Amino acid sequence: MGRILNEDLIYEILSVVEEIPPGRVATYGQIARLIGREKNARLVGTALRRAGLYGDYPCHRVVNHAGRLVPGWREQKELLGREGVSFRDENHVDLKRHRWED
Repeated sequence: MGRILNEDLIYEILSVVEEIPPGRVATYGQIARLIGREKNARLVGTALRRAGLYGDYPCHRVVNHAGRLVPGWREQKELLGREGVSFRDENHVDLKRHRWED
């Protein structure tokens, strides 16, 4: 990964995630851009995997650049569905309708 993921960076990422409103989604790359690290989308994903250690954040509102849900996290689709998010297919959010405009 090349960069050390420290608590300050994790909290910086989580503070952006906290701003995503219900019914909207953001991409890893979008969050990376918002924290000034536009080439570090994977770093965002790494931080989100650890988010539970830092509190309760709406990490279910983060998807990849194509709107794909996190593989193996079945609850993500259910949580998004409860917020009114629609899907293009079984594994992809309809980004045209639900992408958060930061």
